[in-house]
Amino acid sequence: MGGVTSSMAAKFAFFPPNPPSYGVEVASETGKLRLTGVENVKENVEVLKLKTKRGNQVVAAYIKNPTASLTLLYSHGNAADLGQMFELFSELSLHLRVNLIGYDYSGYGRSSGKPSEQNTYYDIEAVYRCLEEQYNVKEQDVILYGQSVGSGPTLELASRLPNLRAVVLHSAIASGLRVMYPVKRTYWFDIYKNVDKISSVKCPVLVIHGTSDDVVKWSHGKQLFDLCKEKYEPLWIKGGNHCDLELYPQYIKHLKKFVSAVEKSPHQGQACVPPQTEKARSSTDVREPARPSTDQREKSRTSMDQREMPKLSVESKDKARASVDKRERTRKSVDGNATEQQIQTEKARNSIDRFGGLIRSVSLCNIDCFKPTATAK
Repeated sequence: MGGVTSSMAAKFAFFPPNPPSYGVEVASETGKLRLTGVENVKENVEVLKLKTKRGNQVVAAYIKNPTASLTLLYSHGNAADLGQMFELFSELSLHLRVNLIGYDYSGYGRSSGKPSEQNTYYDIEAVYRCLEEQYNVKEQDVILYGQSVGSGPTLELASRLPNLRAVVLHSAIASGLRVMYPVKRTYWFDIYKNVDKISSVKCPVLVIHGTSDDVVKWSHGKQLFDLCKEKYEPLWIKGGNHCDLELYPQYIKHLKKFVSAVEKSPHQGQACVPPQTEKARSSTDVREPARPSTDQREKSRTSMDQREMPKLSVESKDKARASVDKRERTRKSVDGNATEQQIQTEKARNSIDRFGGLIRSVSLCNIDCFKPTATAK
């Protein structure tokens, strides 16, 4: 059966940016690894090469926030790499006040090996092991964040960590097969069987999904939310697509609210939405007037959501625009025959992300997550 499963997985495409958007070199003055081709890499960033159980070396970047008590482990989407995601990682670390570690899957960026479902599981395991062994991070202080395809390794690991602090699922897939076909059951040859693993996650789960996602339908996020044991108020972004959720101001506001809630909740389940909060479950427009907090502890503190994120200077914006232009010139088509993919990628490139005042290309997200390859039979 394993051979058939591998055959099934081969029909789904991974799209690592080619060429990689960044390089890794040893700094002569410190002897430590550093990223090249990436702007605004500060002294609080450590670059790592981590060996997986399969012998691949994955590149990771650890961003230290001196005010943080929690660490966010971010698994990115399909058509992105660490260099392209770095600015977003820096912004999330700053505004959520967390340490953050992001990494590239095997075969992505400067990580060795080939991308596959099983390799992504070994990849995230190596990163999590690094947090424990090198940074002395405890399981209960970790938030796993999975975006699109990254929801696969995220839920695989989360299902095996009983004391995990929290999970964020961003444009997540129910399973690989369900992205392509509207099946109602899980087949043994399916991959990334998130729909079967979500019930094993014991910590609070925040689900974020766009109602107009034309790559991974909103129904995937809704199904995963319904199956969560420890539900937190979901974020259904009305009109949001697969690669533009960071455009919406409620994205960072809701994330800050969630992180603040779980940070103040040392025990599992206290940050969850009460069962009677059906309005929160059915809401598909988070741009409506703010509802009373479902968490009574939220009433006793000053809302962080009302704080406007600092605006970048004109000079910083110009640098960001130049950075986007530079990366766009280096991007190549990931599949010369995948005409539809190229069209969607071009649409994503035309979208601009203003998250935190930072201008960057939304095409740094994930595109055509499990699109069949042109040669798949």
